[in-house]
Amino acid sequence: MPAIRPFKALRPRPELAGSICELPYDVMSSEEARALAEGNPLSFLRVSKPEIELPPGTGLYDPEVYETGRRNFLRLIEQGALRQDPAPCFYFYRQVMGNHAQTGLVAVASCEDYLRGLIRKHELTRPDKEDDRVRHIETLNAQTGPVFLVHKAAAGIEKVARECTAGLPEIDFVAPDGVRHSSWTVRDPRLIQTLQDEFSRLEALYIADGHHRCAAAARVCQARGGSGHSAWFLAVIFPHTQMRILPYNRVLQDLNGLAPARLWARLQEVFAIRQTGSAQPSARHEVGFFFEGRWHTLVFRPELTATGAAIDLLDVALLQRHVLQPIFGIDNPRTSQRISFVGGIRGTEELERLVRSGGWACAFSMYPTGIEELMCIADAGAIMPPKSTWFEPKLRDAMFCHLL
Repeated sequence: MPAIRPFKALRPRPELAGSICELPYDVMSSEEARALAEGNPLSFLRVSKPEIELPPGTGLYDPEVYETGRRNFLRLIEQGALRQDPAPCFYFYRQVMGNHAQTGLVAVASCEDYLRGLIRKHELTRPDKEDDRVRHIETLNAQTGPVFLVHKAAAGIEKVARECTAGLPEIDFVAPDGVRHSSWTVRDPRLIQTLQDEFSRLEALYIADGHHRCAAAARVCQARGGSGHSAWFLAVIFPHTQMRILPYNRVLQDLNGLAPARLWARLQEVFAIRQTGSAQPSARHEVGFFFEGRWHTLVFRPELTATGAAIDLLDVALLQRHVLQPIFGIDNPRTSQRISFVGGIRGTEELERLVRSGGWACAFSMYPTGIEELMCIADAGAIMPPKSTWFEPKLRDAMFCHLL
């Protein structure tokens, strides 16, 4: 029974939201962030990626980076661009990307529930990335980017969501990438209690995106003994039926010393191969392979997918176990410099571009992992292979901030 509660969100003035709110810090490079924020003093990238205001070459973890973020955060508050609500509220946050729409509840969730496993994870975190988020939270004394959580769809929650979002949103803007972001505030004590009651009936919540933010919030909670508001972390919680997961594709730097003929022979041991294939796999256990200037369709042989635990039957797990490790010699994809991962939002054209540029030897286009697979694996306490999922659209930083 995971707990949630309302909070006094720090939010942008509605007319400034489109200028302030930005994509998460971890989906872009410093150079991309610098270009996005150019000419926009309100851009929240000056808080979430403050190295963009420092001389090129400044280390990402330099103390001045965090201090610059703190100054910029306080400036937005002092200018009134960000304002805190006077009373604790829930919020609904809707994103519309093309024909896809998803509406989630904005709340604070319990760090203790995360530590006890009621908020379930499916990825490992890197200590250096955790340390970075801990320092960011501690320096700002706030959580400025939400954790993307998922709950199993429940009729009672959806009923309240429909009621609360029937009117005009308080904040409503279309970001430069074409995604529309809208929010509504839930102030009615009756609806607040109903939502808390409905969530208390759930068995668990699931982290979709934001494992490092969640782990960092829990560490801050433990360091502070839960004082102030540190026992809670900022989250947007969506029903699983509204999730849109894109593939996380792979590009390889070399063929591990194999001649093309030998590579094809090795691949035929694992796959049924269609030499004329499509860039995008059309079904589970199907992989697109870009090599020698064109796409090929690879289908895992039935004996490899007949039985096994859910985590072992993920396409990314099958690829690692039967292809990347034994054929290409990539033992640890988390640390190997010979593999790179490309989010599905960039399209298969990006895979082609990388290989044609000469810097990469071949690419694998994956079929998206299903949300049911993710929840099943998280329920089992298992950890998915790195870069298994890419959720879209991304939550915008600064739509809601949680002051500690």
